[in-house]
Amino acid sequence: MHNVDLLVYDVGSTYTKVTAFKKENKILSFIGRSQAPTTVSNIEIGLINARKNLAQSMGLSDAIPEKVLATSSAAGGLRMIAMGYMPRVTAKAAKEVAMSAGARVLEIISHETPVDFREEVLQEIKPDIILLAGGTDGGDEDSVLENAHIIVKSKCRGVVIIACNSQAQPKVEAFLNSEGVRTFRVQNVMPTIHELKVKPAREAIHREFIRQITQAKGLGRLLEMVTNKKVMPTPGAVLMGTEVLALGTTENEGLGSIMVIDIGGATTDVHSVMPELAELSNEEKGLVISNEKQVSYRTVEGNLGLRVSATGIVETAGAKGVLAKVNLSDEELCEELITYTQNLEKNPDHISVTQKEILFDKALAITAIEIAIKRHAGYLAQSFDPIMGVAPGTAVGRDLRKLQKVVAVGGIFAHSSKEDCLEILRKAFANRGISLLPEDPQFIIDKSYLLYTIGALAQEFPNEALQLAFNNIYGGN
Repeated sequence: MHNVDLLVYDVGSTYTKVTAFKKENKILSFIGRSQAPTTVSNIEIGLINARKNLAQSMGLSDAIPEKVLATSSAAGGLRMIAMGYMPRVTAKAAKEVAMSAGARVLEIISHETPVDFREEVLQEIKPDIILLAGGTDGGDEDSVLENAHIIVKSKCRGVVIIACNSQAQPKVEAFLNSEGVRTFRVQNVMPTIHELKVKPAREAIHREFIRQITQAKGLGRLLEMVTNKKVMPTPGAVLMGTEVLALGTTENEGLGSIMVIDIGGATTDVHSVMPELAELSNEEKGLVISNEKQVSYRTVEGNLGLRVSATGIVETAGAKGVLAKVNLSDEELCEELITYTQNLEKNPDHISVTQKEILFDKALAITAIEIAIKRHAGYLAQSFDPIMGVAPGTAVGRDLRKLQKVVAVGGIFAHSSKEDCLEILRKAFANRGISLLPEDPQFIIDKSYLLYTIGALAQEFPNEALQLAFNNIYGGN
């Protein structure tokens, strides 16, 4: 007998979370959420503990679901190297492909990189995935064939995603396969100088993510538990949830342009989805390498997290800079803050209980968010750049000034009062400077930590997931 219709797990770097839902007459209702520390030695223990805690919180002996879905970031992300022709274009394509696919780009290799060094990089990093880009359709073929030979010579065992000039792909695929290299062939990530086509490459990485996480202790068991036999990378689930909320579905309209700030124990991720950009012509978009005018965009600050990466926040802004966010400046407190963040990295499951620790967490959150949103947004140029055709006052990068809705996600928002949540956000957005940040945003708090579940649920129940988001995220503010 099922007492819960749906469970959605998220195995994170710090906590394993589980959220329960009932489904009646095409309506999904949130009925409970719990978590337990992620157990790195055997992830299944964390899954069991999270479900036990959920059942206890709901007054049940156990939470027995009809269907189970899951996301995960516990595998740490697959190691990825991008190989292409032009360095800036390859870097741009690699970043966009990895944006929500569970991969970390560790090196960018272009035709300017010495051949011997390319081979050394492959041998040292031993990437799980190589994104082989290069050449618009009908363009350069020589560099991608050269890189294919270097991959074989390096004896690299990672999978190669062939996402280059479509005319060169059959030759590259045939050569790599003949040498025993595993490949996925997908659409060219940059078919013209005005557009990126990253979805097929992302889906290929996602398939590889699922294949490889089964090798992590306990994650193979998670895959067995999941009804649809898929485990989404958590960033991908958050982005999909953001897209559903912004774009809507074939049957229901979304909210329009939104930004999502997802602050966790290891990273601070910022997503923005702007449906109106889909209507731009190629001329309005400009060159791929000099704009951020894609509909969906995500940035990740891997050294800005409230637990595993807490020292990264202090290293970036300085202890005084962090404490200034909560109007403190005492030298002794600076030392205490440094010690506190060092302890957090050693004990990421620590829950702050004293007023001082709670204040430190608030200061760290404000600082991390301010840095992350300014890196995500574009800026007003301050000088001439004749090569890029930029004059002082020109908007460069992602222009979010007219965006009106900002959704905040993360443990600190789920477990703080609404007043404290709004204070964190207002202070993080207070000093816009030359950044192209929203001018007058409406702050929406995801108090139930549901956005990643919206993305997971949207795979099978898009309309129900959107209504759930309206009722519990947007409607709850």
